[in-house]
Amino acid sequence: MLETPRKSPSEPPERPDPPDGHQGGEAIALPSHVVGSGALDRLVETARDYARQAASDNTRKAYAKDWTHFARWCRMRGTDPLPPAPQLIGLYIADLAAPGGKAPALSVASIERRLSGLSWGYAQRGQPLDRRDRHIASVLAGIRRRHARPPMQKEALLPEDLREMLATLPHDLRGLRDRTILLIGFAGGLRRSEIVGLDVGRDDTPDSGGWVEILEDGVLITLRGKTGWREVEIARGSSDLTCPVHALTQWLHYARIDFGPLFVAVSRNGLKATDKRLSDKHVARLIKRSVRDAGLRPDLPEDERVRLYSGHSLRAGLASSAEVDERYVQKQLGHASAEMTRRYQRRRDRFRINLTKAAGL
Repeated sequence: MLETPRKSPSEPPERPDPPDGHQGGEAIALPSHVVGSGALDRLVETARDYARQAASDNTRKAYAKDWTHFARWCRMRGTDPLPPAPQLIGLYIADLAAPGGKAPALSVASIERRLSGLSWGYAQRGQPLDRRDRHIASVLAGIRRRHARPPMQKEALLPEDLREMLATLPHDLRGLRDRTILLIGFAGGLRRSEIVGLDVGRDDTPDSGGWVEILEDGVLITLRGKTGWREVEIARGSSDLTCPVHALTQWLHYARIDFGPLFVAVSRNGLKATDKRLSDKHVARLIKRSVRDAGLRPDLPEDERVRLYSGHSLRAGLASSAEVDERYVQKQLGHASAEMTRRYQRRRDRFRINLTKAAGL
């Protein structure tokens, strides 16, 4: 039976948590028995910088929110999140799956993400959490068995959809930028964070996620994705209207960008590019707005059809449209397995290989 641990009155007060999103750096320090020096202090700061880079800003922010939610949940029940108690974590995820109040139940994927956030939070505080403990693992297994559902997939943006979306964009600097984002994102099968993380050249900015090189036959993108560094080749298209390479060269020319972030904000009058890098949220908003303006899926109410599309719709569109060997699509998307690539293929040629007949039936 799960028991809720309570803090003993004799325990010393806890040290306040550092600001959200920064635990990864501040957790690095010299051992208590080592005397500090200028050289060692500089190494501590260097180690903290590397520790902060262990996860993306968005991941750290999400994990920090997970920890804040759990800490508040503990306080409301008269207990503390520290030290880690598997029994308490088991009660917490059970409440997430079947809340007693008006709060909505979380999906299995969301609960697993919360657990990852808590594991990260405990690790930053020097108190690792054992997710394999029976009080956590058995409860989570039961939640998966009862509540697990197939993942909800976003709609793929097919080439004909993309053409209609491009037609809705204005013919100014802002429209040229957004047209380039959609075409590069689709042809490269890029995640939205990978799109906005690109620089013009290598090592242009400290927060660079990659850079581009325009060649005679296309664009070579070197980027840092979820699976590490990889190269993405984007060849020239059959028409300037839909060619991602042509759009990119036009954007760089008219925006007068030759250094720093590739995709930046535009001034309010739409006449000048700033030096401020776009956030990945811009890509999501751009896709939803263009879908709405293009009138895709007119059979559905507007709010519902807009929810069908997201940044992943570009990647799914390439995977579903490219009539090439599957391994080339897998390489372009940066997937470690063919199975992951197949999840992005919304209109696969199903039953092309008939194993029933091949087995003699």
